[in-house]
Amino acid sequence: MLTALEILQKHWNHSSFREPQNEIIDSVLSGKDTFALLPTGGGKSICFQVPAMMMPGICLVVSPLVALMKDQVTNLQKRDIKAMALTGGISTDEMSDLLDNAQFGNYKFLYLSPERLQSEWIVDRLKNLPINLIAVDEAHCVSQWGHDFRPAYLKIAVLKTHFPKVPFLALTASATDRVKQDIIVQLQLAQAAVFQKSFARDNLAYMVFDVEDKLYRIEQILRKNPEPSIIYVRNRKSCLDVSSQLGALGFKSTFYHGGLSTKEKDQHMQLWMNEQVQVIVATNAFGMGIDKANVKTVIHIQLPENLENYYQEAGRAGRNGEKAFAVLLHAPSDVIQAENQFLSVLPDKKFLNEVYIKLCNYFQIAYGEGIDEQHPFNLNHFCTKYQFPPLRTYNALQFLDRQGILSLSQEFSEKITLQFLIESKEVIRYMSLNPNDEEIMLAILRTYPGIYDMPTAFNQSLIAKKSNRSEQEVHHVLEKLRDRHIIDYQSRNNDAVLVFNEIREDDKTINRVSKYLDNQNQLKVAQLRSVLDYVANKNTCKSRLLLGYFGENQTKDCGICSYCISRNKKPDVLSLTKDVLELLKAGAKDSREIEKLCAQNFGVEGSDVIFALQMLLENEIIVLHPNNTYTLKN
Repeated sequence: MLTALEILQKHWNHSSFREPQNEIIDSVLSGKDTFALLPTGGGKSICFQVPAMMMPGICLVVSPLVALMKDQVTNLQKRDIKAMALTGGISTDEMSDLLDNAQFGNYKFLYLSPERLQSEWIVDRLKNLPINLIAVDEAHCVSQWGHDFRPAYLKIAVLKTHFPKVPFLALTASATDRVKQDIIVQLQLAQAAVFQKSFARDNLAYMVFDVEDKLYRIEQILRKNPEPSIIYVRNRKSCLDVSSQLGALGFKSTFYHGGLSTKEKDQHMQLWMNEQVQVIVATNAFGMGIDKANVKTVIHIQLPENLENYYQEAGRAGRNGEKAFAVLLHAPSDVIQAENQFLSVLPDKKFLNEVYIKLCNYFQIAYGEGIDEQHPFNLNHFCTKYQFPPLRTYNALQFLDRQGILSLSQEFSEKITLQFLIESKEVIRYMSLNPNDEEIMLAILRTYPGIYDMPTAFNQSLIAKKSNRSEQEVHHVLEKLRDRHIIDYQSRNNDAVLVFNEIREDDKTINRVSKYLDNQNQLKVAQLRSVLDYVANKNTCKSRLLLGYFGENQTKDCGICSYCISRNKKPDVLSLTKDVLELLKAGAKDSREIEKLCAQNFGVEGSDVIFALQMLLENEIIVLHPNNTYTLKN
């Protein structure tokens, strides 16, 4: 039998394990229940994939993230390792066939969501599988105090009854001490071996800057650090706007958000991964499976929802061990915006119930029906129809998704329907007169025999493949046929695909999960408060603040964060204040003008100038006016 290191070298082409991967693998191989807290980039998947390859049988992986499951299955298959995932939208018959394959097809990994464990027949089928390890990914979801709690995770402990001798491995990238203890209790991990890698990142400088002109500060950072960078924003519109603004400044950039098609996501991702562009502007949809070691800067230009997410996103910088920067740009108005965005839009029980009932009505689902139904879904259309506020509605749908009542896939989808409007003999005549279109049209007719009788769902990429033509050529032919009134061709975009996981029971459904709603709302308030405290605190090392949040008591300052640098540079900045005062004697100036003049005349960077301005303001030597200009105090 190959050793763990030989498995790693053979399938993953790595020459050594990261600490403490090897110890976790040894714990699992010895049959112990194990808890592993590995911050982002710590290589959690290796901890269950390697030992599973060393033992006969199949590893059961419970994960809440469909995109992550698909990503890991694809990566395993590329390494000639047999893996499958039971994701949403799969019929019962298909599910049964897949489980047959898992049982008899020599598979090594079976991924499924925790909601699947609520189906007794699936659990019964799992009992027949030669399971060698049960890995619980994103294990913080099992705790009510975790930042993405899912009640379905509580069902995982049932597997303990059916597989008493199979070791459990719980993995998470972010958990406070309270969450860690809760995970161990809820999953019933017996005498768990606990492995916790420090959250400290010695090479990562956490920088928080109070700025008025964020774009100007971004420009400064990117010009000084021309290596690969990520800029995180809160919504799709900001993705496009910031990327466009960077382009106008001469930076090569692209963008990434949940509204892009899979093909577009891959294209934009590869531009950045291959360093054809310096910057990728992204929402939090970007990150899963990203393993680019030389990211120099991660910049947040809006406040994050919680420090758990911020730590993971910031931690994508500097994985090669070289110095890197996690920058958070903050303006006074950001606090109000964050409270409006994260707190004022939290749904209460009454609103949640109303959204759920209207959603069922929207899709004409009768009481007691609807389970496993799948629907294209446009949030804006739904909100307009029922006059719901979009953000609050989206949060309600996300809550219903986390509770397993429905699954909301935010994968952009394009639904195409097609129907021929002329008789078959006329179609044949057209093909004889237009031989360049014949191959595509024959592929359509062979694939969709009922296309003369009714509008038929149409897969453009499938027809491109069957006709050995590009999707663009297929699209061109369809448009030409539509313009000539040969076909009826409808293309409709949807923001999401929505799957109902339960029958409709209205109040009964909502009453069952509403007890978790208050807890989650209170948790979100506390989490945002921690973010605001992190930003506002001017007297503590930023690295120590983050470590303290995650339960690590660090007594030594990092020496490289914005606090540490400002403290060390105070004597230099004191002399700079005189220069700033000289500039202001000539008249009122905003911070951008002052920074430019200081850079030109004194060779001083923006962070030092901002610190000098703050000192002068605190000592009431200068005044900041409503139009964001500074003047000397009279």
